[in-house]
Amino acid sequence: MRHLLGISGGKDSAALAIYMKEKYPTLEVEYYTTDTGKELDETYLLIQNLENFLGKRVNSLKVTDSHEKAFDYFWKLNGSYLPSATARWCTKKLKLEPFERFVGSDKVVSYVGIRGDEDREGYISTKTNIQAIFPFRKNIWSEDVINKALANSNTERLLDFYLSSLTADKSQRFEDLLKQPLSLAFKQSQKLNLLLDTNVRDFNRIVFEFIKTANFPLSQEAIFPLIDNEDVLIRDDIFRILRESGVGVPAYYEKKSFEINGQKGEYARSRSGCFFCFYQQKIEWVWLYENNTAKFFEAMEYEKDGYSWQQDERLEDLINPVRIKQIKEEYIKKTSNRKTKSPYLIDNIEEEEEGVGCAACFV
Repeated sequence: MRHLLGISGGKDSAALAIYMKEKYPTLEVEYYTTDTGKELDETYLLIQNLENFLGKRVNSLKVTDSHEKAFDYFWKLNGSYLPSATARWCTKKLKLEPFERFVGSDKVVSYVGIRGDEDREGYISTKTNIQAIFPFRKNIWSEDVINKALANSNTERLLDFYLSSLTADKSQRFEDLLKQPLSLAFKQSQKLNLLLDTNVRDFNRIVFEFIKTANFPLSQEAIFPLIDNEDVLIRDDIFRILRESGVGVPAYYEKKSFEINGQKGEYARSRSGCFFCFYQQKIEWVWLYENNTAKFFEAMEYEKDGYSWQQDERLEDLINPVRIKQIKEEYIKKTSNRKTKSPYLIDNIEEEEEGVGCAACFV
């Protein structure tokens, strides 16, 4: 059994590596990354700092045999067709395929840094020898595990695991929830959340017992320390872990101030990965232009033959001073309108599906 954790260069995966070392030091975790050749310098610095903290190497996976930078090699192979939300060849070629070659046929538990304040599942491998675990969430199990475990056909099995367990103080409510079948009026998500709210550890224990009877990599393990994990870590926790460990927060996450027509705003990069990631918002492109102009113009060089990073606007048009002013004004208005609703909404605006392109590939 191999325990793997992918380092995307982002804050969440880095914090997870620190967390796993500190909380589960006996687990032999392998750390890896894939270099597209189009990362910001801060990404490489973060990986270096992590290696110093972990006391072990972060494996850089081989993406291609070419001497060209990985992205450029596949970009040319795809006829200079730029990746997009509907054609994410970069994710497949630069992240998923190198990872699956690295895994091979080994049984693997892959630790993923999706936080407790995020509402997304992330990438789940279709390979049956790879099982994802989410230590930062209340529910550490992946959707494929939950779908099988909570199916009505397995209700009696889970109930038997619970009633025959060594738990001294069993809960009647937990037992009743287990018995209640899924229906249109009682959906799986409701049952899952209610069980977790009642007793996280008991839920994890019965799911682990179920896994032992199913075709998941963890079925061959007698024990798994994370079943006793009740931590739920959110964005503030991630930054705290990075700062307190000494690894530090990548500079591109640190907000910088700007002012337009007397209005003040703050902007930063919300994701790791390629500096020209097509998932960036327009305000992030402005940030790149104003804080790393050379990289911005490098991104512009790819926009030719009718291809552009954004379907509705070319980068050369986006940096028109009038357009920059408009983007900043719209961003200030959007963030100020939502700021009062939740302390995390501004960050969620900035990191819509953070890592959906690259960080999610580290399964």
